[in-house]
Amino acid sequence: MFPLQRNRRLRTNDSIRSLVRETHLSPNDFMFPMFVAEGKDYKVEIPSMPGIYRRSLDLTVKEVKELWDLGIKAVNIYVKVDDKLKDNTGKEAWNKNGLMQETIRAIKDAVPGMIVMPDVALDPYSIYGHDGIIEKGQVINDATVDALTLMSLSHAEAGADFVAPSDMMDGRVLAIRKALEENGHHNVGIMSYSAKYASSFYGPFREALDSAPVDNMDVPKDKKTYQMDYANRIEAIKEALHDVEEGADIVMVKPGIAYLDIVREVKNAVNVPVSVYQVSGEYAMVKAAAERGWLDHDKIMIEQLHCIKRAGADIISTYFAKEAAIILNK
Repeated sequence: MFPLQRNRRLRTNDSIRSLVRETHLSPNDFMFPMFVAEGKDYKVEIPSMPGIYRRSLDLTVKEVKELWDLGIKAVNIYVKVDDKLKDNTGKEAWNKNGLMQETIRAIKDAVPGMIVMPDVALDPYSIYGHDGIIEKGQVINDATVDALTLMSLSHAEAGADFVAPSDMMDGRVLAIRKALEENGHHNVGIMSYSAKYASSFYGPFREALDSAPVDNMDVPKDKKTYQMDYANRIEAIKEALHDVEEGADIVMVKPGIAYLDIVREVKNAVNVPVSVYQVSGEYAMVKAAAERGWLDHDKIMIEQLHCIKRAGADIISTYFAKEAAIILNK
């Protein structure tokens, strides 16, 4: 009761605010998404994602070493697939000598302690830009799960620490977990994109990988038949609980800042770590506003990352990881 209780006493100066702060952020909280392309000594900035690049494998390894030195312990890998390797089956996704598999091996050879979590989805490999196989104008579930299982096994055999299915097909976590166990990959984890919403925040990412659904009347125009309706909350909890039951070691909520209510709901519901993906559109908005002088870039970046962690994230996959680590290390 006032004046016996004056809450402002604990806000008097920076020292006391630091002493009673509830949420603490460090590079240990971050995972850095990386885009890999064919070639050598190749580095091209993604126009809608300032500061983020497609890199050839040699430069990717160099960047991973820098991330490790900053204290970042995990990377999430995506590959830019040559159009001539794309088809409707996604078979290039489990080519043992494919770009993803080579990238996993190279990173683990160069920085053995780095946790490598390759993306498991067919959209970079699909001529249609969808996360699954198309039959009769629809994304079919079970055949896609079979393909994702082959993809996951190839990642595990290349040395991945975790596989990260981002496709939102039903039953894929169970199928992948069974296949990993049957093939002796007992210690390879699964980080499941459990609550991945059909969001408009993914635009810059799809530019980075050239993986947007094609404009074709014979295939779905968007991903709403498998990614979640952004109006739903209870469904996210159900999806996360199912994935844990099927063997997921980590569950993910995607996007981040616009979905913090879902992060907290999922964190309260599961007994495994929760990852949050601060996605490309969320990153791009901060960059664009800061370029125009409308926001203080570094302050907004650190505030948003704190908010994601406060909501319940154990791991934050963010394009800000490197910049934030540099600031936090200072």
